[in-house]
Amino acid sequence: MENKRELFQVLTRRFGLLNKNCCSIGAIDISTVQSHIIYEIDKQHTPSMQQIADTLAMDITTFSRQIQTLVKMELVKKTPAAEDKRVVILSLTVQGKFVATSIDESMNTYLNDVFSQMNEFERETVIRSLELLNKAMSKSTVCCSTMC
Repeated sequence: MENKRELFQVLTRRFGLLNKNCCSIGAIDISTVQSHIIYEIDKQHTPSMQQIADTLAMDITTFSRQIQTLVKMELVKKTPAAEDKRVVILSLTVQGKFVATSIDESMNTYLNDVFSQMNEFERETVIRSLELLNKAMSKSTVCCSTMC
């Protein structure tokens, strides 16, 4: 039997998840966490800070610090919700949208290159396997945040 942890360790390294910065867009260095935040803000419709923090399973204090950094970088804008001023809505600035699009294009290019190394059956098998793995992980009662 293959070492499952070893497979995930190698996959994590090859995907660049351990890199301090996931990408650079012009003179802007984006961390992996910031990339995830930008992706979720771009994907969701007028999300609140709490919604994005929950989606990424981040505590709100850590998340708030990341948002402040992204605001200072002029990539994210915070707006009080019209119906409840205590709720903060997040959106991407024009530059933030450019960064999100650039990261998305870069990731798609990378993934297209990776999948081009496989035949159609292998591609479909990997994609289906990842879907099954994500589904099983969402049902797990053991949370990764407490593991090393």
